[in-house]
Amino acid sequence: MQFQNFKNSTDSNQLSKISIFCHAEIYEQDIRSAFEEESFNLRFLETLTHLQETIANLSIDGLNSVILIEVSSNNINEVVSLVSSIKNNWLTRNLIICFLLKENDQQLFQLALKLGVSDCYKPSIHFQDVRERIKFLTFYKLLRSQVNNISEISAVQYKIPFSKRLFDIVLSLLALIALSPFFIIVAVLIKLDSKGPVFYISKRVGTGYKIFDFYKFRSMRQDADKLVAELAKKNQYGDSAFFKIENDPRVTKLGNFLRNTSIDELPQLFNVLKGDMSLVGNRPLPLYEAEQLTTNEWSMRFLGPAGLTGLWQISKRGKKDMSDRERKKLDNFYASNYSLRLDLKIILKTIPALIQKEKV
Repeated sequence: MQFQNFKNSTDSNQLSKISIFCHAEIYEQDIRSAFEEESFNLRFLETLTHLQETIANLSIDGLNSVILIEVSSNNINEVVSLVSSIKNNWLTRNLIICFLLKENDQQLFQLALKLGVSDCYKPSIHFQDVRERIKFLTFYKLLRSQVNNISEISAVQYKIPFSKRLFDIVLSLLALIALSPFFIIVAVLIKLDSKGPVFYISKRVGTGYKIFDFYKFRSMRQDADKLVAELAKKNQYGDSAFFKIENDPRVTKLGNFLRNTSIDELPQLFNVLKGDMSLVGNRPLPLYEAEQLTTNEWSMRFLGPAGLTGLWQISKRGKKDMSDRERKKLDNFYASNYSLRLDLKIILKTIPALIQKEKV
């Protein structure tokens, strides 16, 4: 079956301009700073009543808007009334709604989940994360609206099966306990080898375009992320969403060993234990890569579990002849066919695949 290009088959204005209706006081300046780029159209409403009236008068073209609401114990009753009215209206019930909590109140957070809002942030809020999350939620919503019209594709979000989650918790916990002395040795070596923190923490996109903090042992210079644009012409995948280069100059001496043996990946056991990832799944991607994978054909990879190891690692890892199309096909295959039996086979084949033949 041939799929249409998502970006080309959707209204270009919907993708280039994301309308955001905001009600905020203390976070107003933070929101303006985070969403100042041209791809967003911000509109602030002074009261929740005004916001509700504006939403009630939205046209069909405005139903892809995003709502940002500053929430506290003082206005929660008004907010509940507003969200209920939105959810009870068949025209507006699928609007993306994000709560920005003014206080770290677990009850407010639980209430947000009960109301079914798209996301809820507790202080301290990193508004750059909010911005990227809204981008992905918008892309994903538009994608799902198209997928719903394709009878061959099931439009359901991935929910980790209980058996797979239990498997992840038990194995990751046992591995972390067993490897804790080794973690200490690696941490000392990293500190002796180069300046910088022991762990590299970056934002990654996993299941359902969910953004989370991704842990690795640091194997690169501290300014590695800033050099991506300079090194783009050396990308192994060419003009592609994926980015990887041979003999990466950003990698430290110890980093080469950590990467070639995949020791740098071991801290992701914490991600597995937290529930951000599974032991087996599709690799979570950096924001700049994931943002480009918004075609109907390839976004299926985000409808399966994000994982520490997967089909790519055991079949094509480190080989220069792997194209980005091959890698994405492997991702899509796993998203459609994952099972506990397949996971066990992948885990058993992962250890022999750890030693790479190429420095990539």
